[in-house]
Order: sequence, then C-alpha cells, then structure tokens
Amino acid sequence: MTKVPFVDFQLQHQPIQAQLQQAIQAVVQQGDFILGKAVAEFEAAFARACGVEYGIGVASGTGAIALGLQACGIGATDEVILPANTFVATLIGVIQSGATPILVDCDPNTALIDLEAARQAITGKTKAIVTVHLYGQMVSPSELLALADAHDLLIFEDAAQAHLAQREGYVAGSIGKAAAFSFYPSKNLGAFGNGGIVLTKDATVTEKLRSLRNYGAPKKYLHTYVGTNSRLDSIQAAVLNVKLPYLAQWNQSRNSAARQYDTLLEPLQSQGIFPLENQSNIGHIYHLYVIRVSAACPLDRQTIQEQLAALGIQTGIHYPIPCHLQPAYQYLGYQTGDFPNAETLSQEILSLPMYPGLSQAQISYVVDSLRRIGVRY
Repeated sequence: MTKVPFVDFQLQHQPIQAQLQQAIQAVVQQGDFILGKAVAEFEAAFARACGVEYGIGVASGTGAIALGLQACGIGATDEVILPANTFVATLIGVIQSGATPILVDCDPNTALIDLEAARQAITGKTKAIVTVHLYGQMVSPSELLALADAHDLLIFEDAAQAHLAQREGYVAGSIGKAAAFSFYPSKNLGAFGNGGIVLTKDATVTEKLRSLRNYGAPKKYLHTYVGTNSRLDSIQAAVLNVKLPYLAQWNQSRNSAARQYDTLLEPLQSQGIFPLENQSNIGHIYHLYVIRVSAACPLDRQTIQEQLAALGIQTGIHYPIPCHLQPAYQYLGYQTGDFPNAETLSQEILSLPMYPGLSQAQISYVVDSLRRIGVRY
C-alpha cells in the first residue's frame, strides 16, 4: 500500500467538492460550454491575480506557448532561445510557432536557464528568449530584464509550473511580453483535464491571440489569421474559478513542506544528497521538490527510487532525458556533451512527494526511509 503518494488530489478537492459540483452544474445548465461565461471570469481573475491586464484561455500549456509566441509576432525567420532542461512541451511550443529553437544549458544549482549561456547564444536572428520558471521557482527577473534590454529580446515566460510564484517583487507571468501557463491536473492550479492560458499586458497581442485560438477568426466566419482550435472550455474554467482563491494557501503549504524537507535532508548532504537551491525564499511555490543524488552518494538514483517505492513512497524524475537528446529532435543537430549541466542533472535529479497537505509525519517518513535504505548520516 502506498504510504506517501507523489500527488494526493483528494486533500485539495474533498473540502471544496460541493463548490466544484455546483460550478460544473452551473455550466451544464447554462449550456455555454465553449468560450462561456466561466472562461471570461477566469481569464480576468487569473490575470488580476498575476498583476497582468489580459488573460486568454487556451486548450493546453503547449498551445499557450505556440499561440502566445505567434501572437507576439515570432515566426519562421526568428530564433528563440530556451533551456535544454525543460519539459518537451516548451520546445514543441517554440517549433509550432514556426521559429527556430536555440537550446542552452542550465544552472546546475537551480536547474533554471543559464542566462550567461543564453547571452552567448544570441545572434542577429535571435528575437526572443523563453524563460522557464522551473519546478516552481522563477528565473531572476532583474537579470532576465537586463539581458533582454541589452540585446533587444522579447521575453516570453513559460510559467507552467509557477502559478503565483514570486521573485524580486515580480509575480510569474508579469515580467515579459507574454507568459504561458498550464492547468494540467497535477499543476499547483490544476483543472479536471487539459487547459492553459496566455497572460499579457499588450492589447494587440490579446486581440490577435483571441483570434488565433478560435480558427483565426475575430468574428464568426471571418478568418484573418491562419489559426487553430485551442480554447479553454467552460467546465475547466469553472473548476479553476473555484480553486483559484485557495491557490495562495496551497502554495504556502508546499513551501512549508519544502522547508521541512530542507531541514531534515541537511545531514544527508555529506552523503551526496541535497536539494536544488531555493533563491526565492517564500516566492518558490514548489510545484516539485527536487533533490540531486550526486556521484558522491553511496547508492545510485535508481536503487534509491526502487527501494523508496518498496517502502510505499512514490517519486518521479523531471526530466530523465534533456530536450536536445530526445530522438524526435535529433534533426536540430545537438549531441551528447553539448549541455553538460542539463545532462548531469538528468542523471541525478529525483522528485520527492510534494502537494498541499503533505504532513510533517509523511515528510519525516520519506527522509527516514532514505536513511533506512542505506544512505547514512
């Protein structure tokens, strides 16, 4: 029997079950299943929570990246910089926008994009940088803005794991020209299916994006762009409307759990196990809590993961293969050794259970189990 699941949705959903059912039923009764009232309400509410003027709901986080970049004017003649250490959806979104993806390495201490590596990758064709706020921690806004200003780059945020994350006075999604979020069920703010949103302060980007997501049509049967069908449906928006007011509280719970992990894991650093750095303090919302099982550890990662599973503890690896080594994208021309930090991290990282309501006893059990399987102080 699983003692500590990787994610436990019931802790979130059970206390608000009546609200969720009522919201879903309201959509059913109204019958406005596509681009209905709940969608407009959520778009406005989420944008407001992030300190941005406009929100445009789409069908997925991947769609949010692709359509968001297109709406910002990024296309076939442009190069877009992004980290090799990210979920493949970031890369797919850039490719679907028509731009050429230029991958760069990451910081080994945080797993975030290495902005110095990004600077060195800039060419005359570079038009944008997609910064991934990975695992719930934002890239430094001041450093990112300085880079963009110095080289006239458009900033597009992939904030799929950073709902209401904060750093240096900025909220994720409020730094650049536009930002993409995912509402996949396991996200800090998750729907009951797929969903995404693009946030922007730009009215022109907003207008174009609303057309692009709806067959390229600013009004019915008038198609001014080559668009697609990528719309956040009303039932998912209704679910998100119910959950949004609880998000800050849930994020705080995650951050508190991470602090307990940090404290209990500290003695294990001498054995080669340590968490990725938190450079954002309480602004880190810990979509994932990721440790490194380095070469100094007496046990390899696979053994640790298997033995934790035998003790009823679910873990994950985010992500085991960097984008540049994925078979489908070999045509981009990258090879093993091009991004050593991303490659090393892919062999060392291990995501421990993390969700709102994760108890102190469960966290203690996870860390105690690490000791029990042979990782000693």
